Amino acid sequence: MLLCDKILAINNDLPIRTDSPIHSGKVRSVYSLTAEDSRRLIQLKGYKVATDAPLAVMIISDRISAFDCIWRGEAGMDGVPGKGAALNAISSYWFKLFSEKKLADSHILDIPHPFVWIVQKAKPVMIEAICRNYITGSMWRSYSKGEREFCGIKLTNDLKKDQKLDELLITPSTKGVLTGLSGIPEADDVNITRTDILNNYKSLNFKNIPDIDHYEKLLKEGFEVINSNLAKIDQIFVDTKFEFGYVKDDRGNEKLIYMDEVGTPDSSRIWDGPSYRKGKIIENSKEVFRQLLLNHFPDSDILLNKDRISEREALARDNKLPKEVLMKVSKTYAEIAKKITGEKILLSENPKAEIIEVLDKDYGLIV
Repeated sequence: MLLCDKILAINNDLPIRTDSPIHSGKVRSVYSLTAEDSRRLIQLKGYKVATDAPLAVMIISDRISAFDCIWRGEAGMDGVPGKGAALNAISSYWFKLFSEKKLADSHILDIPHPFVWIVQKAKPVMIEAICRNYITGSMWRSYSKGEREFCGIKLTNDLKKDQKLDELLITPSTKGVLTGLSGIPEADDVNITRTDILNNYKSLNFKNIPDIDHYEKLLKEGFEVINSNLAKIDQIFVDTKFEFGYVKDDRGNEKLIYMDEVGTPDSSRIWDGPSYRKGKIIENSKEVFRQLLLNHFPDSDILLNKDRISEREALARDNKLPKEVLMKVSKTYAEIAKKITGEKILLSENPKAEIIEVLDKDYGLIV
């Protein structure tokens, strides 16, 4: 079997029974289950949720995005081998640890296949929160140009590139284009302050103001769980993205949970500890791919300049990346996944066929 056959690039065409449009993002596709199938699985599998809780099948792909574009490779490699399984394995590991440490639950109820989660559908808090432990990346670029205030938090004038911050910095931004919010522009991914959140908490889907304090507590505690565990394997947790939502438990009580993904090479920066102490940055995250792209194309401004998005989209559409670029990314994801979880990432021989088989045989969800 060819390597390209082991890559799941298209994940929104599976014959899963649903009565809603399939939501397909950059990496994952979500199939909302019917109310009947949700009730049946809750009873059959003993999920600890309300009997009428809406469920969904979330299927990850091996696609890779960077600079707001999806990239493809030569020889039919429309994704990175093992990437999807690595992301799911890492996220599942951290979410399970959060639950064990009594922080909060996640949306994951079941893992039928390395590419598949059965999840409880949540009402999302409309914020993506980045927790930053070091000043690097886009934050450093803004700082080096003179910016000193980030999401209402002022930084000192003496910081150096890739320096550890004195305390964890939380920089929230809006999730999607939100309208009618006080003091917040109608645009995607707008940085906001804590005051903005307090002034618009209902529109951002917070149930009440005390939940904002709870959300901030979960951010800090979740970050520290990952940070301390990565330190044990001499890896540095630089920054990560958190997302939250509300679900009802099996007694009908609403609760705030972790959702989407966390602590993965896609949503985080992870540095090699020994190399950092020697003054060198070795990335164990998608930043490896970003740097490969910047080095691969002569005019890197196309990738970095937000005003050149149409040129960037054409670049991604018209250029197939060399196999060795995608395999280097594959190696990075597989190695960091094994370090974190202790388990080797195995490539599926035919991921789509495997997913259909297990969802049909064990879950009765295939039409």
